[in-house]
Amino acid sequence: MTTSSPLEVNRDNLIIPALGPFYEKFAQPLAWSVLRIALGLAMCYEGYDKILNPMGMTGFVEGLGFTPGWFWSPLLAGLEFFGGLLLAFGLLTRPVALALGTMLLVTLYYHIANPYPEVILSQAGIDALNANLDLFHPDAIGNLQDGGRSMMGMVQQKAVTNSLFWSGATLLYAAFGGGYFSLDRLIKKYF
Repeated sequence: MTTSSPLEVNRDNLIIPALGPFYEKFAQPLAWSVLRIALGLAMCYEGYDKILNPMGMTGFVEGLGFTPGWFWSPLLAGLEFFGGLLLAFGLLTRPVALALGTMLLVTLYYHIANPYPEVILSQAGIDALNANLDLFHPDAIGNLQDGGRSMMGMVQQKAVTNSLFWSGATLLYAAFGGGYFSLDRLIKKYF
């Protein structure tokens, strides 16, 4: 049995075989790099507030069972911010992506095991909303008239979907590396 990379272009199977070099030398490396940069910058953005307050997640991580929180909170803040930068630049891509992917799998588990509340308004809150519609923007009224059920369902879905996408994408970089347009390739040293 022969194995090949999922990124390998078999020109015999292409409808236009002449496009093979374009895919191999330009389209695939560019797409791989654009996704890596987007993931890295998104992680960096998510970690920015945390790096400004590295102890801010202490109680949260301890609530998840990661003790001591004073150790895990700044570690995760640094991983998100600096790990995101390293991923964006494609430096130490595989170990950084593995660490980020592991963290994101924990995040995915957390969102599945601890879903957002189904509603955010009690019946008294809904009654107060309906009695004072002039205090709310029309879009807010639509999202809150059912107690927030439809809105919170969307929030939960996005939390799970985003965590699933981010963890899967970072784990691809842990497996395949930073690609052609990465600092790992430029310095010719990588895991």
